[in-house]
Amino acid sequence: MDAIIIVLIILVVLVFIALIKTIQVIPQASAAIVERFGRYTRTLNAGLNIVVPFIDTVRNRVDLREQVVPFPPQPVITQDNLVVNIDTVIYYQVTDARAATYEVASYIQAIEQLTVTTLRNIIGGMDLERTLTSREEINAALRGVLDEATGKWGIRVNRVELKAIEPPTSIQDSMEKQMRADRDKRAAILQAEGVRQSQILTAEGEKQSAILRAEGESRSAALRAEGEAQAIRTVFESIHAGDPDQKLLSYQYLQMLPKIAEGDANKLWIVPSEIGDALKGLGGALDNFRPDSGGNGANRGGTPTPPSVPKPPREQPPLDS
Repeated sequence: MDAIIIVLIILVVLVFIALIKTIQVIPQASAAIVERFGRYTRTLNAGLNIVVPFIDTVRNRVDLREQVVPFPPQPVITQDNLVVNIDTVIYYQVTDARAATYEVASYIQAIEQLTVTTLRNIIGGMDLERTLTSREEINAALRGVLDEATGKWGIRVNRVELKAIEPPTSIQDSMEKQMRADRDKRAAILQAEGVRQSQILTAEGEKQSAILRAEGESRSAALRAEGEAQAIRTVFESIHAGDPDQKLLSYQYLQMLPKIAEGDANKLWIVPSEIGDALKGLGGALDNFRPDSGGNGANRGGTPTPPSVPKPPREQPPLDS
């Protein structure tokens, strides 16, 4: 009786194990390789799959999602014999689980070694300056070679990126000095351009200011001259309208003589010849206002007196002040 129970328990355990091996659940974006007696039979896709227990064996589970693999820096010699270290990143995706399992032993290692050799071939035909400025060209060439080589492995290389290109330390110092010199040169050029532009603008401003100042002075002089002409015209018209006699003109002429002599710089001034006529007219005017003159035809007593003949004044010699 006990032996029968033990056999039943063993049968139940075997059935349970067989069920576990029969039912295979594959996650999404994954695939599994099934071998029967060591030979490839089929590829299990995502979902619930049934296999023959103890006959079919699930050998490998492959992730079908895009993978990112960074590779360590690799020393590469450029065309001008300089050693640079290049870091690369590969974005790849398994498209055929069977080929990725049976066509290559380790596709990650194979991709890494293929990347290194391809980089050396590409960088070997470029100098340092072109290497530093041609990342897109290097990425495109590297991706083309890798995609062609890994196609038979069931792998598709989507992108290849160069993370860093590190030249030697001495070259970096020289590049920094060159960049610093270029920046100083551009700064000096920009400063000179700024000074030049400032001087041009200042000159233009001074030119415009001088032009405007000259125009203002010209207009002011014209207006001043026009005002003086109008004043002279008004005075001339007033004089002609008042009809002055010789006596008034002589008096005004004598009033202007002190103004002619004003000023410390006037060491010598000349009395014109017309001063005699002016003094004659002024003497005649003063005789008319004397009490004993005959200007009104009578003296104080009312007795008429003969008119007095005024003496002609002597001509004044030129005065030397």
